Amino acid sequence: MKPWPWLAGAGLAGFIAWWAWPGLASAPATVAGAPGRAHLALPAPAASAAASRPQGSPFTEAALRERLAQRTQLLSRLERARTTLATYREQTRYPHESRPIAEHPDQVHPFAPIRESLPLRFPGSKAAAPGVRILTSQDRVFMSGDETVSVGVAAQDDTGRPLPLTVVRAVAFDLPNPRHAAGRPQLALDFTSAGDGAYTARFQPSATAFADFSGTLRLQFTLSQDGHQGVVNFDVVYEPLVPAEWGGIRDRVAEGSLDFLVGLDVRKAGRYVVTARVDDAAGRPFALVSFNEPLGGGAQVARLRVFGKLLRDAAPAMPLQLRDLQGFLLMEDRFPDRAMLPRREGVVHRSGSYALKGFSDAEWTSEERDRYLAELGRDVSQLEAQLDGRRP
Repeated sequence: MKPWPWLAGAGLAGFIAWWAWPGLASAPATVAGAPGRAHLALPAPAASAAASRPQGSPFTEAALRERLAQRTQLLSRLERARTTLATYREQTRYPHESRPIAEHPDQVHPFAPIRESLPLRFPGSKAAAPGVRILTSQDRVFMSGDETVSVGVAAQDDTGRPLPLTVVRAVAFDLPNPRHAAGRPQLALDFTSAGDGAYTARFQPSATAFADFSGTLRLQFTLSQDGHQGVVNFDVVYEPLVPAEWGGIRDRVAEGSLDFLVGLDVRKAGRYVVTARVDDAAGRPFALVSFNEPLGGGAQVARLRVFGKLLRDAAPAMPLQLRDLQGFLLMEDRFPDRAMLPRREGVVHRSGSYALKGFSDAEWTSEERDRYLAELGRDVSQLEAQLDGRRP
């Protein structure tokens, strides 16, 4: 009698599929009536075995390919789920209000002038002066109270060589609400030559007829270069209200982190957004800190926290330096949507010299983070259970 006659009908491919399927691969091969004979030589299947398999059999090549495709898909989904979980955990180690400055390269120097290179042409025209670029600079976009904006223009050729430039006209005007027929009368701007064909102008809305205006103001320059003319526009958003004034700053260690406590004299209660940069003792930027909470009127404090684990991970040299402080009152459901506090440029406070081991190395926790970690972890566990042949 031939051993294991049932193998002749199933074929070797079906046996391999049975052996490779999760939950079965670990079971030893035994034959009824022959205990302990777990490893026996298998006879080669007949050449016609594949053709003789019934359609729909779980041991056909088609079924094997389908199972392998399903397993490959599950492995791919598991890899994505694990990556998503690891990425979320890594990116939420620190709270939103205390982040590495490397995540926000545009915030390292927030008060740097905005510079652009533009063609010389009129708005809506495709024809530009050949070989001419207009270099522009603007030191701020949002303004409040008595703040002044500084703008500049200059001309260069395609190689960067300065070109002579003439300012034909310079005016300031408001961009009115589209529902209004017209805005306020235009105001002529004073400008000065900075040499090499460059010009600058300063504009202080509070000292003009726009002192009570709230909205967008446009500074428009009509320029001429060697007979070619064009227009350059600078837009600023102005709000006459100054909602608060800065007070003193101090630092402390609290809850395993370093806090900068920024004093505010609040004239108008509401939600205040305050941000600053934190440098190490050598002036190297490493953290962006922020505050976003409602404040009442009078003497208030905005807490700018450098999270403990961020300090432990970055290991900055002490003392730390708080730099380029800015803030505004958020005014929702209107435009402008903010009233600025006076900007404070440069270093505004230096901390004490603290030992890094005095700060917590624990990751940030919150109800939201814990919930997302649990949900993402369940996704991973369910896929692992499917791969193992277990009920998820």
